[in-house]
Amino acid sequence: MTDLVERLVPDELWMLSRRVVPPTEVIRPQGGGRRRAGDREALAAIIFLATSGCTWRQLPPVFGPSWQTVYRRFAHWSRARVWARLHRVIPDELGARGELDWSRCAIDSVSMRAAKGGL
Repeated sequence: MTDLVERLVPDELWMLSRRVVPPTEVIRPQGGGRRRAGDREALAAIIFLATSGCTWRQLPPVFGPSWQTVYRRFAHWSRARVWARLHRVIPDELGARGELDWSRCAIDSVSMRAAKGGL
């Protein structure tokens, strides 16, 4: 595994992510075909895309899976609500360890269109 993957998805984050990532489906039970790209590498690539601003097609090959594979994994995980569950698991785990500092937080509200131009 590359240093970049380990830096973007450290062991601790990977252990938490494994709780919410759907189990791998065996598509070819008879065997053959390519080995399935690793979930950790795909997650690292998704984090890289989200933080770097590059496009799917510009994804560097250092992650292993192709940009198409990473996109399919992102779409599958989005449908499975992985991101929402991950955003719950991480604060819960940090809070349970006493490592979450709520003294500095912000609460956002839903914006609504102002009737009559805000008057």
